[in-house]
Amino acid sequence: MASAAKAAVEAVQDGVHKLGLKESKKKDAKAPPSAKELFRAAMTNVLERRLFFIPSFKIYGSVAGFYDFGPPGCAIKQNVTQLWRQHFILEESMLEVECPAVTPEAVLKASGHVDRFTDFMVTDMKTGECHRADHLLKAALEALLEDPKAGLTPEKKTEAEDVLARIDELDSIGLGTALTRYGVKTPDTKNDISAPFPFNLMFRTSIGPKGDAVGYLRPETAQGIFVNFKDLLYYNGGKLPFAAAQIGQSYRNEISPRAGLLRVREFTQAEIEHFVNPDDKDHPKFESIQQLKPLLFSQELQTNETKQPEAMSLGDAVTNKIIANQTLAYFIGRTYLFLVGIGISPKRLRFRQHLPNEMAHYAADCWDAEVECSYGWVECVGLADRSAYDLRAHSDASNQALEAYEKFPEPRFAQVLVAKPEKAKIGKLYKKEGKPLLEKLDNLSQEDAACMKKSFGEGKPATVSAGGRDFEVTPDLLDIQEKEEKLNGRKFTPSVIEPSFGIGRIIYCMFEHAYYTRQNNEDKSVFRFKAAVAPLKAAVFPLVQQPEMNSTARSISAALTRAGLANTVDTTGTTIGKRYARTDELGVPYDITVDRASIDGDGSVTLRERDSTSQVRVHKEKVAAVVQQLVSGELTWQNVLDTFPAQQPAAEEEA
Repeated sequence: MASAAKAAVEAVQDGVHKLGLKESKKKDAKAPPSAKELFRAAMTNVLERRLFFIPSFKIYGSVAGFYDFGPPGCAIKQNVTQLWRQHFILEESMLEVECPAVTPEAVLKASGHVDRFTDFMVTDMKTGECHRADHLLKAALEALLEDPKAGLTPEKKTEAEDVLARIDELDSIGLGTALTRYGVKTPDTKNDISAPFPFNLMFRTSIGPKGDAVGYLRPETAQGIFVNFKDLLYYNGGKLPFAAAQIGQSYRNEISPRAGLLRVREFTQAEIEHFVNPDDKDHPKFESIQQLKPLLFSQELQTNETKQPEAMSLGDAVTNKIIANQTLAYFIGRTYLFLVGIGISPKRLRFRQHLPNEMAHYAADCWDAEVECSYGWVECVGLADRSAYDLRAHSDASNQALEAYEKFPEPRFAQVLVAKPEKAKIGKLYKKEGKPLLEKLDNLSQEDAACMKKSFGEGKPATVSAGGRDFEVTPDLLDIQEKEEKLNGRKFTPSVIEPSFGIGRIIYCMFEHAYYTRQNNEDKSVFRFKAAVAPLKAAVFPLVQQPEMNSTARSISAALTRAGLANTVDTTGTTIGKRYARTDELGVPYDITVDRASIDGDGSVTLRERDSTSQVRVHKEKVAAVVQQLVSGELTWQNVLDTFPAQQPAAEEEA
């Protein structure tokens, strides 16, 4: 088993997985585990044994979709989120907010989550077990298309491929028809399934002692930023563009959680809402990333014969209209730098553009940062140009104008639409309920006025959302005239560029990209974490249990702590080789060993680097400063090898 696991790990690390790898499917119980499954099992064993993360509520049998982070997992998560804050919030001077997880129903009604944040579910007709309908259909179609014994005709194969490509477009009736047509059963029991029905993924709760105010645990962190737009714009001096960001917990009542940290019911999100003038989506720092060449999987590349992503400069992608604008491309570039910087392999990272059937009707362009792991290609970051949809939705529902003002350098003469509501008629028709409608019509934007005028011209009434309800407005209730005016500026609803990061998914993929076993020691697992991400930066070992060595080790540990470096002292009586192996499993990049020379000789200690296992002698008073420079990137390990005398490890140290 150990040799098989080693072979699997080496296969992954040597890049045997190809681009376009499909999601793993459940295997027959008698079939031998695949290389990917052996690799994942070996890595997960280390992660759970060393308390990176474990199933929550384990002594009560656990609950699917919930995980606890242990000490090293907490440290890594904190390091990743802090690096994210440094890379985005501080670098881009973003406005960070922290909003409640419990969100009133009105907010999520306006955003569309109450009505549309659903997945289609089916149940096992005998056991009642729940499954996601699209997941069952997808797995069945992929198995059918890959089965050489299925005997599909070219027409039947094309038909199955077409259904597979359109799964995200299918409604409950379409899903039900496809599930019946392809004879889909439950994967474990092989029982019949029910017809698909919608299931809202939000956790519903009540607010207040009476329970009469409905709320939900937020399914995303973005809405807290949108509803605060007006105050954030004021805080920013009324200037655009600006970005707001939030890091926090989100909650989704997944139908069938699976794949460890990749699909859970509570997770950490880091989201950015970059507000920009819809007529000017250039970015002042675009030149800093335009030469980057990440793997781009555009709509065209996804639909051609090869179906493979291509490395392309972001500058060319914008010039050739593959990416809609500079600001979206800028955040793709910054996301690429962040993910590679924390340890994601650039060869196993691609940016996939949403196909037309995936794109929301209001979106100008959408891309997903997908990372390849043993489960296939996993979406870890969504990057979307959401136009003005979100601010408009909340503006309509709250009757608050969420707009920005642009002052022109010189006055302009322009044809504008002037809307004059017939207040008496509106009052007679809607009475007191018409008050929010009047307020809305008195502050009608040019965009909304144009839409309403177009509806009137087509002989149709316009629908206006105000005060939490829809009103039907006809030309006799609202007179819209076009006239020329001298303008010093204009009000407009900003567009939003939204990068949304799933921190748990990123960390899991980082685990897979960092994990390997020593070539000559197949039972020794290692995580090659970047130093900035590693849970501990150094471990200090007294070679043997002696008071003087223990005291020196504690002194070095204190110096590391003063330098801001997380570390540990291991004074157990085990061999130095076993202690090295323990820290390698935790991904600790540097080990410091105190020996007799540190006490009675030249005062030097052994400094070992995790991946190369090479060692040098450094004076005990300098070693903390050297490690600090290594962690910060001021020094490379090669610099250290060139500067300090080498130490050859004893045979038992690396055994």
